Amino acid sequence: MTAIEWPDFYFARHGETDWNREQRYQGSRDIPLNRTGQLQADANGVLLRELLERDGVDPRSLNWFASPLSRASETMDRMRAAFDVELPPVIHDKRLIEISFGALEGKLHSEVHAQALAPGQRDESYWGFRPDGGENYEDVSERLIDFARVLTLHSVVVAHGGVLRVLRHLVEGAPRGDVLNWPPPQGVIAHFTRGRMTLHSATNTWDELL
Repeated sequence: MTAIEWPDFYFARHGETDWNREQRYQGSRDIPLNRTGQLQADANGVLLRELLERDGVDPRSLNWFASPLSRASETMDRMRAAFDVELPPVIHDKRLIEISFGALEGKLHSEVHAQALAPGQRDESYWGFRPDGGENYEDVSERLIDFARVLTLHSVVVAHGGVLRVLRHLVEGAPRGDVLNWPPPQGVIAHFTRGRMTLHSATNTWDELL
């Protein structure tokens, strides 16, 4: 846990890719959205607009941050298309790139079971697991602590599932073992407020989706 004072902000994981569907290690590879992912991004834009209206937040007053990987940047662009006002430019921040799985990227989860356990089978020690040529979750944590210096109240962030796992640990204080085994959903908005995450979809709201 860090002593950083995290502001309230909205977070969306990118929409689905073919590699997500195939359960391949994707990491820092630049894999595009598939059609399902594009539709998820479109729906997330409408949902975000409704949440901002609910919260009385002017979208023109926000900072809009995205990972520069295309699956995140396209998700952001599609979400912003739901707004009929001119928005500030998107800030593409490399600190938001997904955790790198190095030599494991492109392989199926089932192919590398002995080297890297899939979510649901990890213990807290996995936080420090670094595949050949890749990162571990502590590396991502350090990136995000650095990113927190530019994060402003009610910002919108579009990034990746591994990033969302680490944010739950840093902002909420959720145990590492819990977040490592949590499957971050696509097609939802995570609202971090007062140190707690609430997930919203077009039809449901969850305080925690575990």
